[in-house]
Order: sequence, then structure tokens, then C-alpha cells
Amino acid sequence: MNELFHVSAGPHIRSSVTTKSIMQDVVIALIPAGLFGIFNFGINALVLIAATVLSCVLTEYIYCRLMKKRATIGDYSAVVTGILLAYNLPAGLPVWMAIVGGVFAILVVKMLFGGLGQNFMNPALAARAFMLISFPVKMTSFAVEKVSSSGIFDYIQHGYLAVSTADAVSGATPMAAIKAGESVDLLSMLIGNIGGTIGETSAIAILIGGIYLLIRRVITPIIPFTYILSLAVFVLLFGGHGLDANFVLGHILGGGLLLGAFFMATDYVTSPITLTGQAIFGVLCGVFTGLFRIMGGSAEGVSYAIIFCNLLVPLIEKATRIRPFGKERGANAN
Repeated sequence: MNELFHVSAGPHIRSSVTTKSIMQDVVIALIPAGLFGIFNFGINALVLIAATVLSCVLTEYIYCRLMKKRATIGDYSAVVTGILLAYNLPAGLPVWMAIVGGVFAILVVKMLFGGLGQNFMNPALAARAFMLISFPVKMTSFAVEKVSSSGIFDYIQHGYLAVSTADAVSGATPMAAIKAGESVDLLSMLIGNIGGTIGETSAIAILIGGIYLLIRRVITPIIPFTYILSLAVFVLLFGGHGLDANFVLGHILGGGLLLGAFFMATDYVTSPITLTGQAIFGVLCGVFTGLFRIMGGSAEGVSYAIIFCNLLVPLIEKATRIRPFGKERGANAN
């Protein structure tokens, strides 16, 4: 027999889906929140988004060149990390701090652990946590000087910017108000006319992106829905406000919950593969977010909740791994 047939080990899967195509879909889904952030906070938001994206991409490219590895910036994962990091930053943050965050996200959390697929926690959230520790005042200051259209014109003509404080986006965030026991304007939170970080203010814009990812089947609804539902149940049981719709919906629409639930908790690398594991992961994220928000000293808790649950993923997958067909249960099964 002259012809030899080389058969590789299973499973044999053919698909047009690539890392690049997935990341491109995520970038598209993030556009509505970014556009509203720029509309809400002005050119400051655009500058920070550009700074974090460029710092992430350049850090990954330089690292690959220095280590004599194939450049991986073409898969758009660094772009996604940069955008998500920017969306978790206040618009008034100095640009150099945003650049430091981008370098930390890619170099320390991603590349030093082997690159995409090897990082043990979400790089953007890890960088945000690092920045909260390193620059606590700037990272929790949400008043921003907003560049007016006349200011941009002056810059083009004379080389300087005229800025004015944007009263609509300054002051306490809704989560701080909820923490203080105050009621919040749910319609403003839904639309996004509130203070906060660049990408978390408009619930509608985030939901548009999340629905796009669901339609494109980039993510499944398990993690986002279990995350949101478990937080709502936790708030009802332990929030101390009973069946207060304003309090519960404020926790859902406020802070980084929706952004975290749809875009960061669903990260392929740092979330479980099994469906049961995803449900457990989502519930744990919701419970820990509720713990940090209600029983902790901070008004927020999404970042730390997701990071902590990222560390639990190996245990979750070990407990929920699928039994191979024909494999017997029990310690003595071969």
C-alpha cells in the first residue's frame, strides 16, 4: 500500500473562529461604551483610551522582540486589554499613570506568565487593582476637567487647551451614594449621565455591547446572568433595605458590575470552561461583589471579586470537569 494516512489525535475540530476574530468582536462590542464615555467626559477620555491601548500594544511588541518570540499583537488581545483598562479609569487620571497601568497589565500579568492563555487573572483588572494601591487618590477622584469645543479650537490655533469643570460628571458616584444610604436616579444611571470611570457609566451602552457578544456567540449568558442574579439576591438578603427596588437596581446598574459581568468575568483564559463551572463562577463573583460592597469599606467590589474568583478557577474546573465517556466514577476507576 503506497498511500499513508496520517491521523492525529482527536478531537478533530474545524472552525473559522480565531483569537483575532473573537477579539475583534469584543472591540466592536466595547465601542458604544467608549463613545458614550468620550461624550460624557470629553477628550480626556479619548486620550486615556489611546494611551492605555498604545502602552499595552507597544509593551507586548517590545517584550516579544526582546525575548526573540513571534510578535502576538496581531491577535488584538493587547488592544482589548488596553480598552478595558481605560474603561476602568477615571477620566481625570494623569496620562502617565494610565501608561504605567498598561505596562503592568501586559508585562507583569500577561507576558511574564507566558502570554495569552497563560495569565492566571484578568490583566486589565489586575492593573486596576495595582493602580488603586499605587495611586489611591487619583484613582478614586471622579471630577474631571472637560475640554470644550472652543478649547479644542484654541489648541489648534495657539497650542493650548481651555478647560472647564464638567459639573454633570463630577462629585460622588452613585455607588458612593448607595453606600451612604441615599437613593439614586436610576434613569440617569441607565443612560449614563453620572460620575464614574470612563466605560462604566452608561448601562445601555454596555448592554448593547453585551447583547452583541451574545448574538455573535462570543460569550454565553451563563456567567453574566448568574453574576447579576446572585448579586441581586445577596443585596436583597443582606443589604438591609428589604425589597427596595431602587437599592437593588442601583447595585446592578451602578459601578462596574455590567462591564465586569459581560466583558471581564467572561474572559476565556480566566474563567471556567465547563457550563457548571461557569455557573458556579458567576455565583461566586456575585457573592463576593456583594460582600465587598455591603460589608466592606469600599463602595465598589467588582474588580476584586473577579480577580479573587479567577484564582479559584482551577479548583472549580477540577470539581466540575466532564467525565470521559465510559469512565467509571470513583477513586478506583481506571
